[in-house]
Amino acid sequence: MATATANLTFAQFQEQYRNSDRAYEFWYGEAIPKGMPTWMHGLLQKIIMKLLDEAGYDSASDVELRIDLQARPRPDVIAAKRKPNGLYPTEAVEVVVEILSQDDSYRHLKDKARKYQEWGCASIFVVDPSDRSVAQWKDGAFLPVTVLAGVESSRIWQELDLRYPPA
Repeated sequence: MATATANLTFAQFQEQYRNSDRAYEFWYGEAIPKGMPTWMHGLLQKIIMKLLDEAGYDSASDVELRIDLQARPRPDVIAAKRKPNGLYPTEAVEVVVEILSQDDSYRHLKDKARKYQEWGCASIFVVDPSDRSVAQWKDGAFLPVTVLAGVESSRIWQELDLRYPPA
């Protein structure tokens, strides 16, 4: 994924990208385009949120994290057992989930995972619909897992098949 513009201030980013037809994240002076969501991507967000809510979390999608003044990522799903203060989380949430899109940059995804961990997010996951896998960020790498924050990952794919049957 190409960087749209480098060395922006947050004020410049807001002025230039907030009303764009495409979603962007502010990331250390750069405007990074978010992957173009598909129907399946949206369904996965909904399914993951439902399952996390059933597991005792409160979840939300595409919420801007305001933990670091130099970055404003918008993970696909976040979840917490405790309610965040204010409209935007300014402290770490327990669970962060990114759902891969075809145009996502793996390098940027790893950079985000490192920062989520530095900020204190306890569980950081990547869901890949292309191969129906889930990986968790541990020790500087994404490692395959079968449980996403207390939810068996097979339940995600079962729910997806009910709503979006494979061709």
